[in-house]
Amino acid sequence: MLQNKIYQNFFIEIVKTFFVILFGLSLIALTVRAVSFLDLIVESGYPLTTYFQYSFLNFFGIAPKFIPFSFLLALTIFIVKHLDDSEFIILWTSGVKKIYLVNLFFFISIFILVFYLVFSTFITPLTLHKSRLLLSKEQFNSLLPTVKTQQFSDAFKGFTFFVEQKSKNEVKNIFLYDKGNKLKNLSSNTSDIESTTIIAKNGLVDKKKFFLFDGKIISSKKDNTENEVIKFEQLNIDLSSLSTSTIKKPKIQETSTLKLFDCILSKEIKPNICEKGAETEMIPALNRRITLSFYIPIISLICSLLLINSKRKFLNKFTIFFYSFILLLFTEITVRYTGINDFLKIIFIGMPIIMFFIIYFYLIFKFSKETIEK
Repeated sequence: MLQNKIYQNFFIEIVKTFFVILFGLSLIALTVRAVSFLDLIVESGYPLTTYFQYSFLNFFGIAPKFIPFSFLLALTIFIVKHLDDSEFIILWTSGVKKIYLVNLFFFISIFILVFYLVFSTFITPLTLHKSRLLLSKEQFNSLLPTVKTQQFSDAFKGFTFFVEQKSKNEVKNIFLYDKGNKLKNLSSNTSDIESTTIIAKNGLVDKKKFFLFDGKIISSKKDNTENEVIKFEQLNIDLSSLSTSTIKKPKIQETSTLKLFDCILSKEIKPNICEKGAETEMIPALNRRITLSFYIPIISLICSLLLINSKRKFLNKFTIFFYSFILLLFTEITVRYTGINDFLKIIFIGMPIIMFFIIYFYLIFKFSKETIEK
């Protein structure tokens, strides 16, 4: 009963430390990423609420990447702390075998593995897909944030504009170029228009509208004949139909795991997802979501090497942490190439099984050797 209580406390301590580290690292990474997400407001004119919703949903895409490393830190901190405080000696003297503690660490790693699988296979693709849908459904809020002085803005599909000066919502020396046929109705013959250029001396920006003064409309025709030029004193343009150039098509990491499996197993070419050559991206995505989680128990076994009584440098706390870190680095580098190299794919999938037997039986051997020496 006492041992079970101790194991339960160990479990809670490791898992609690794990979640604190995971949340902290994910929050730091999200803060860094959120800076780049500001382009949604500045470049694409999305409302502030969309920015916060998009950032929140992306938190669930960032967190799984830190799960293995967070577990490594949590378990290393736990073992080193209890070794330094000589707290494990109470267990050894009470007859608890070291392999039982290894089994406990392995059990906790299975719990983290399941947590990782649930996150990476279901929650992350779902939330990332929702974040992409959010951008496709939401329309830009105002043109004003996208208007920058002395810079060409191509935040909208088929539409480019340039202003020389800007003061609040007043602009001067405006250049608008439309190749998406949003402004072709300004010409007398809309069927022959290939592109429309508007030049104006002054203007006002009001949400999704441009109010232009003292300028001209130049309509380029498809047959390369003489351009049509119309002068104006005032021109009101409604640009609410513009579409932002933000990527709205779901990426591989935003696609359901079941859809990826279906695509690979059926080998049918389908638009948007099962396109030709998509396997080179799908296989690494699936390996990252599923296979990578099986390296978490291996981390628990490598950290368990700290329990071996040895003064050798290759078994001290720094080198053992280095082994685990190198393993995580190896998985991050290798998983990217599993879709283009079959040999790497086999190694990546089979390595956790091989490492499990090697390290686990090595621990049993070393612990039994310590018992004999006593």
